[in-house]
Amino acid sequence: MAEKVTVLVAGSWGTALATVLAANHTEVHLWTRKQEQAAEINEAHTNEHYLPGATLPHNIIATTDMQAAVEGSKAVLIVAPSSAMREVSRSLKPFWHKDMLVIHATKGFEKDTRKRMSTVIAEELEMPEEQVVVLSGPSHAEEVVRKCPTTVVVASLDLERAAEAQELLINNDFRVYTNRDQVGVELAGALKNIIALGTGMSDGLGYGDNAKAALLTRGLAEISRVGVELGANPLTFSGLAGLGDLVVTATSRHSRNWRAGSMLGQGKPLPEVLESMGMVVEGIRTTEAAYAFSRSLGVQMPITDQIYHVLFKGRSPRSAVEALMGRDRKTEMEAISQETWEQWHS
Repeated sequence: MAEKVTVLVAGSWGTALATVLAANHTEVHLWTRKQEQAAEINEAHTNEHYLPGATLPHNIIATTDMQAAVEGSKAVLIVAPSSAMREVSRSLKPFWHKDMLVIHATKGFEKDTRKRMSTVIAEELEMPEEQVVVLSGPSHAEEVVRKCPTTVVVASLDLERAAEAQELLINNDFRVYTNRDQVGVELAGALKNIIALGTGMSDGLGYGDNAKAALLTRGLAEISRVGVELGANPLTFSGLAGLGDLVVTATSRHSRNWRAGSMLGQGKPLPEVLESMGMVVEGIRTTEAAYAFSRSLGVQMPITDQIYHVLFKGRSPRSAVEALMGRDRKTEMEAISQETWEQWHS
């Protein structure tokens, strides 16, 4: 008998992951708040607002009924925006049980608490945080739904649960690795969105490939610095969740964060950018969180600092680049602490 799996919610990434699961399982339930969206998915087998032009497998069943979506499922994959993660997890709670595998694929932080999504889920479901599985890596929804070869990572301190998630998702088009560094994978997936905003701004200003390469390289350095301070394995940032996801998000027109940054670089105000996007741009909220992290931890994040001032303090993208280029002279490795260096080489 086929095993039932559930995806919450039906945005672009949630829908794309539902198509991956549909290739492996005959009963995939996709939950949405919108009745008209559920009807479109069930009757037309499309989700035009989020994945225009894509035809969805007929074995994806959409519903607005959380109980119907979740009851009897072996696993639940939560792909809610960070702003809705607590609410969605709370709605899941009455139907969740301890044997149900919980995976999340959201790259961001809770706004007020700055908590990681695995922490939010664990608090609401009253489950050990180390049992939540994090899915991340270089993966545009638009390409996944077209079955373009994609490779991701699933991370949990509970390696048995990570292996379950791997088995659930892996197929010939969607390769899945496991990792024990839940914190690092989660941080890398969220923080790279800040750098994607920055490369988008650079491209919008017409600064070319040299500037973009510098932003990618120095951006990875500051993501790694703050990640290690928060308990991550530094090697994670050179893997799929770190470098891999950074490259794909910071260089592609599929990326909402890159597109938002590009429009800002062209001089469009933030409210206009957000209105035209029509979907969540997680990097904006993540910039606020990382700016606070850097100050509380005493970790230098100069790119994040400048993007924060562009987004929230009225600084122009051009003056932000000038501020970065005019910083004090340093050696390339100067910003890496002795403690971090020892961790990298232990």
